Order: sequence, then structure tokens, then C-alpha cells
Amino acid sequence: MELAICTDVFSSLSVEDMLDKVKSLGIHAVEMTAGGWGSCAHAPAEKLLHDEKRLEEFRRLFEKKGIEIAALNCSGNQLSPGEMGERHTAGAYETAVLAGRLGVKKLVMMSGLPAGAPTDMTPNWITSTVSWPDYMPECVRYQWEDVAIPWWKKFVEHCEKQGIERIAIEEFPSQLVYNPATLWQLRDAVGPMIGMNMDPSHLIVMGADPIAGLRNLEGAVYHIHGKDARVERGLCDVNGLLETRAVTESSQRSWNYVAVGCGKDLQWWREFFSVARMTGYDGYVSLEMEDLTMSVMAGLETSIEALGQSISR
Repeated sequence: MELAICTDVFSSLSVEDMLDKVKSLGIHAVEMTAGGWGSCAHAPAEKLLHDEKRLEEFRRLFEKKGIEIAALNCSGNQLSPGEMGERHTAGAYETAVLAGRLGVKKLVMMSGLPAGAPTDMTPNWITSTVSWPDYMPECVRYQWEDVAIPWWKKFVEHCEKQGIERIAIEEFPSQLVYNPATLWQLRDAVGPMIGMNMDPSHLIVMGADPIAGLRNLEGAVYHIHGKDARVERGLCDVNGLLETRAVTESSQRSWNYVAVGCGKDLQWWREFFSVARMTGYDGYVSLEMEDLTMSVMAGLETSIEALGQSISR
């Protein structure tokens, strides 16, 4: 395994300055947002695809700096009804074309989340039992069979034409794929191009065990995000793990995203990567810094040190 970094944390820097910053941290691979909700500060698919000279300069800059593109990320909600879904769908298709032009073989995405019915205009994340109320089964059937599976089958065909080999779906809360079971559901319906971007922080905050998740997903983990979370003692005991407060309200939340090693200890992370390697993963681990309890650089340095001591190389 090798360490990469998600570059949105350096969104204020130019591409060249970002690459220099990444190298100064001892990292030689990047994951960049090119569509969806990301800043797209360094790899805006639409702009690069409409300017051949700019695209060629972009490609040469990475060669010059000795930095590899581990993946392009276009995480968004392409299954949303209305303008958002249309915009994120267009961005996903453009990102796939850009990946093909750059020789990048992997996309990192989210599954998307449809509305609960054809006439609804707001995505609906159903987490309660479908046994009651009685409208739940039809909502879930509609989301999967009428929206998600057809969209993904068509998109996979597009990606195959661009030379993309793997699409790593991040198991994010409020998405249709949010755990191993729902990843398998999509993969079984669409095909083996679909795998998981294992982001342990999301399973942690839903009360699951990412290490057990790795074992369940043997052969289907296509990417890993180096990102930690801490379930806050006392607060979670009172209010549970369902949390709607803004991420900036760190002191009041039942859980928070934190620098690697500030949620789970190093022994846990060493076991996590050992099991990842044992079950077949030997790719990039992209550090994603979203800890609001410390400065960006403190979070990066803390995470890099912890990942350096735990990644199975």
C-alpha cells in the first residue's frame, strides 16, 4: 500500500503549488475531485476537456513533479431529482472522459440517493424497517429498481468505453450505498466494475466495525480513505449515533471526524490495514483531512504520522 492524499484540503493552492506541498509531505500520489460536490480546484473536468492545451500542460506537470493520480473523485448525488441530479450526472460522465484522457483507471464516487417516489423532489434516505409504515417497501423498490440500477448500468458502459477499470463507491451515510450489504446489492445488479471505497470513519459513526467490513468485502475493496472518527463518550450515550448537528458544532455532537489516530488507536489501525492486505487490497490509501478540532496542518501531520506507522507496505 502507498499513501496518497485528497487534494481538496489544498483547494486554495494552484495545481503546481499543491503538487509541491504534497511532495513536501513525503507523498507521491493524489486523489482529486473533478465533479460532484468537491471543490474541483485542481482537476475541473469540464474546463480541462474543453482546452486541449491546458489538458496537455496539466498532464506534463504531473510527470514533471513525479506525482501519480491515484484516482479522480466525482462524489455527488447523480440520482437526485431535478437540477442537482442532472448536474452531477453530467459531471460524472465528464470525469470518466477526463480519466480516460489522463490514463487514470479508477473513479471514486458515491452511489447517489433518489427520491422516495417519482413525484418527490427531495432525496429520501430510508433507514427504518420497511415493515412499517407500509409505504416503505415501494419507496425502496423504486429507488433501487427504477432509478439506481438503470443509472449505474448505463454509467458503467460509459466508463468501460473510457478504459476505466474500477469504480470505488464510498459508503457514505445519506447515500443508497452506505454499508457492505448495500454495496453488494449494487455490485450484484451492475457488475464487478463496482467495488467499495472503504472509508472506515463512516462505518464507525454508524456503529459498525470496519475491520469486519473488510472481511465481508474480500475482493471488492477498490480504494481506501485514511480517515478516522471518534464517537464522543457521554454524548453518544445520551443521544445515540444519529446526529444532525452541523460539523462545526464539534463539542455538542455525538461523533466527529478526526485526524487518524485520534479516534481509533494505532493498534486498531495496524489491524485494519493488516486485514485489508490479507483480504486482497494493496492499493492507495488516500488521506482525507476533515478534523475541525485542530488546524489543517496539525491534522495532516498527525494523520500522516499515524498512517505511516500502520499502513501495510
